[in-house]
Amino acid sequence: MKIIIEDIADNEEEEILIRTHGLDDDVLKLIARIKLGKNMLTCIDEHENIVPVRADDVYYFDAVDNRVFVYLENSVMEIKKRLYEIEELSDLYLRISKAQVVNTNMIDYLSPMFNGRLEAHLKNGEKVIISRQYVPDLKKYFGV
Repeated sequence: MKIIIEDIADNEEEEILIRTHGLDDDVLKLIARIKLGKNMLTCIDEHENIVPVRADDVYYFDAVDNRVFVYLENSVMEIKKRLYEIEELSDLYLRISKAQVVNTNMIDYLSPMFNGRLEAHLKNGEKVIISRQYVPDLKKYFGV
């Protein structure tokens, strides 16, 4: 397989040309990945369907029993990534505990709790606890 990359002028439209002997599974997966772009996550719903989800629509991620779940406004799906990989996907994603990463755009407000922890009230009405260990990172992120 040969890969050719050309640097083009800003006023030219970007394009991808795939020349192949046939549309096998690998080529179809590559096309799907390109179409999703870097702002999309591939999740699995309760019926084992593969569902593209906009990264901005995620409220938080929760790791339970070596599985990572994506919490959206009204649904929960699974994602086949580790939390450390998810943290790297967007500057908006911030680790708040050993098992959770939150989308900072979805935080409505923060409330102090006992033992130095914070409670994040999300825009969908859910609440997540920010562990003491991660409170300084959150305060730094919000400039407090």
